[in-house]
Amino acid sequence: MLKSKTFLKKTRAGGVMKIVREHYLRDDIGCGAPGCAACGGAHEGPALEPQPQDPASSLCPQPHYLLPDTNVLLHQIDVLEDPAIRNVIVLQTVLQEVRNRSAPVYKRIRDVTNNQEKHFYTFTNEHHRETYVEQEQGENANDRNDRAIRVAAKWYNEHLKKMSADNHLQVIFITNDRKNKEKAAEEGIPAFTCEEYVKSLTANPELIDRLACLSEEVNEIESGKIIFSEHLPLSKLQQGIKSGTYLQGTFRASRENYLEATVWIHGDNEENKEIILQGLKHLNRAVHEDIVAVELLPKSQWVAPSSVVLQDEAQNEEDVEKEEERERMLKTAVSEKMLKPTGRVVGIIKRNWRPYCGMLSKSDIKESRRHLFTPADKRIPRIRIETRQASTLEGRRIIVAIDGWPRNSRYPNGHFVRNLGDVGEKETETEVLLLEHDVPHQPFSQAVLSFLPKMPWSITEKDMKNREDLRHLCICSVDPPGCTDIDDALHCRELENGNLEVGVHIADVSHFIRPGNALDQESARRGTTVYLCEKRIDMVPELLSSNLCSLKCDVDRLAFSCIWEMNHNAEILKTKFTKSVINSKASLTYAEAQLRIDSANMNDDITTSLRGLNKLAKILKKRRIEKGALTLSSPEVRFHMDSETHDPIDLQTKELRETNSMVEEFMLLANISVAKKIHEEFSEHALLRKHPAPPPSNYEILVKAARSRNLEIKTDTAKSLAESLDRAESPTFPYLNTLLRILATRCMMQAVYFCSGMDNDFHHYGLASPIYTHFTSPIRRYADVIVHRLLAVAVGADCTYPELTDKHKLADICKNLNFRHKMAQYAQRASVAFHTQLFFKSKGIVSEEAYILFVRKNAIVVLIPKYGLEGTVFFEEKDKPNPRLIYDDEIPSLKIEDTVFHVFDKVKVKIMLDSSNLQHQKIRMSLVEPQIPGISIPTDTSNTDLNGPEKKKIKLGK
Repeated sequence: MLKSKTFLKKTRAGGVMKIVREHYLRDDIGCGAPGCAACGGAHEGPALEPQPQDPASSLCPQPHYLLPDTNVLLHQIDVLEDPAIRNVIVLQTVLQEVRNRSAPVYKRIRDVTNNQEKHFYTFTNEHHRETYVEQEQGENANDRNDRAIRVAAKWYNEHLKKMSADNHLQVIFITNDRKNKEKAAEEGIPAFTCEEYVKSLTANPELIDRLACLSEEVNEIESGKIIFSEHLPLSKLQQGIKSGTYLQGTFRASRENYLEATVWIHGDNEENKEIILQGLKHLNRAVHEDIVAVELLPKSQWVAPSSVVLQDEAQNEEDVEKEEERERMLKTAVSEKMLKPTGRVVGIIKRNWRPYCGMLSKSDIKESRRHLFTPADKRIPRIRIETRQASTLEGRRIIVAIDGWPRNSRYPNGHFVRNLGDVGEKETETEVLLLEHDVPHQPFSQAVLSFLPKMPWSITEKDMKNREDLRHLCICSVDPPGCTDIDDALHCRELENGNLEVGVHIADVSHFIRPGNALDQESARRGTTVYLCEKRIDMVPELLSSNLCSLKCDVDRLAFSCIWEMNHNAEILKTKFTKSVINSKASLTYAEAQLRIDSANMNDDITTSLRGLNKLAKILKKRRIEKGALTLSSPEVRFHMDSETHDPIDLQTKELRETNSMVEEFMLLANISVAKKIHEEFSEHALLRKHPAPPPSNYEILVKAARSRNLEIKTDTAKSLAESLDRAESPTFPYLNTLLRILATRCMMQAVYFCSGMDNDFHHYGLASPIYTHFTSPIRRYADVIVHRLLAVAVGADCTYPELTDKHKLADICKNLNFRHKMAQYAQRASVAFHTQLFFKSKGIVSEEAYILFVRKNAIVVLIPKYGLEGTVFFEEKDKPNPRLIYDDEIPSLKIEDTVFHVFDKVKVKIMLDSSNLQHQKIRMSLVEPQIPGISIPTDTSNTDLNGPEKKKIKLGK
């Protein structure tokens, strides 16, 4: 049966277009119940159970299926995901509404429907002849959809009666809409609210904790005192933003001070790019990363950013009076030039809440169900939840979601989502850091895995089309030990004309990941592989990352090759890009490759190739540095793990060899060559990578630190910086140059991906290259997959597709990639920090030499070369008399009593783990040498337990 749907659409030019679409109605769509005689049991995807037994409900004891409306799906997804909830009918009407209103919930519900154990069935009611309803005159879309859901629920109950005479199966309609529920009852449809149904599941009381509390009135604090001003409606906010009365921006809460935040204004508002907010009432219930509307306050009310560290330590959620006293602490006398544009939040444009990890702060009131949850992220406010499991959840990491924030509640309301495990346990803490840094780490879905090649896999004749056979070449790979995702391999050989042929061969990942399929979409979403200390979160499934795409030795593999003809002075004479098939002759570690190069007894083809590569790499590096490329430094650490417990037993800085530099040089050269090629072919659509030059103010700390050692650092160009760093050496202090390079690294801007048609500045400051991209690591970076596709089209090895030449879509991809790379870096640092804590937990208190990197007003930041570890030594302690401190920002220096500390001074510190705050365990450092009475700790504290009764003996920072 054919019907037509008509709707109006506004065009870009402002006109109105009438669109008519054909709408087919069928009578062969299955109900999803196995063995249903009425529809022949026809169904697609996972089916419902024939006689559902669980969960047992006191409201509806007979077997039943659930049919939720849109709002239940949107707001109670945590309940629906619970293993206890099975046999749910998800209507097409509901699914479409969810898709339009919340992409994250839509993805979660799709994952649940794909899980066969859950027995969720998607029923296409909009195309079923008996359940399709047309919008009536005067009926809005929302009411029409509510009616369509009720029609489907009624049809199901009548339809299931036809299965057999003794069948007692029911379909229960779940809705929190009072009017919808009343209409359902009038129409003879069994209907309950989500809360009524969940509370009827007597065997699953824990499900009540997962209910989202949506009624703000019910959860308001009994006092009823209004704390916050009302948020303006969206229509008023949009008018105000348009007229310039309000400004729109992203709310960024402070880690150090819960009463302070900044709003980064969107658009080209150069005058007020960043607005400061101070005080609870001005923050007005905004949460970190929300999109907000702010009103600028008069200049007489502008404030300066506070230097006070304030953590929310209130024991009582109703204790609002103390806040005003704390807010007065923020307003100290400052000079007018320190005042910043100041504002207040008048409304929320978009909430960006996510599930939060943290710990329960159990209420002091016995038998209380209402408790405060303290998030691990200090930028997130505490959340009030109701739970009957408080005793079980104490001392555990849990996840909580925010449901709302009433005007008269000091904290937002939320609900318990799940228990992650005991605090401090390796698996639990790893899960926390992945969740907190938004690293997608769930197992790949069946939909994604379905696009992998079927095993056993081999190269076919079709695969060889537009591909060169390079299996005869002496190609090898050089990687860190234990590497299984080998992206790149190299070769070097002498040609008959006396020149050299050098090849960089990169795994042809784009051959396996085709544009637009589920595997491609998931790889694009993940953006990058994340390397933790003991775990790798792959961007692509393991079959590709560690097998079919990995350029392992002695197996045929598909590659994308960049081959140069060079003279012996490493000057490029010709460049060729080709898809290829290779067979690597050796998979070496950096150390093994170095041994071959250095060994006088080895002269085989692989070793000869490596020596040729190494010789050229040295010339390339020298030339690159002459152009102004920077050689910076950052202390990287490597953990040695116990083979049984997998706990860190040793911690060392990574050793870099010549072969590290050799591989790096050719990867850089390949990336630059490919960048030039794709930009020639796609001037508007090339995916490139740039590194902006830092503003001069970034270098102040480096210049001042060098000056304190009578050294001059020039920062007007990258070349002058590189040259002055090379000259900055001290015969009596060899480590000084490394420290300067570490400081220089801190001055740098973040490198970012961008679309060539959306930017004019392509320059890569750190590499001193006018153009650059990423081509050499497609197994672990999605940017490289896009670059491979662009290059394949450029050399005629593959066909294009619309999204590849859509610069707006490419800009969106770049935005996600930049976010994912940043989060991956933070997650890696958090993993190193956690494993460092584990190491010092087992090692106890140790004393080591350190160098001062920065001096602060009340502390010094030190680097311990042995461990590549950085930490802060504080000189002020709570509840103790403060020492006499004189801070000089110009030198920079810090005088404590009669001892002066400068940047790069050598000191001795004690390192220990402070576990006094379970949620935020920290490495603490205390000064041992130089000896300052009342400040330096005695040297005989090796057996002191920081968590035991001796704690007061040790001088700890804040």
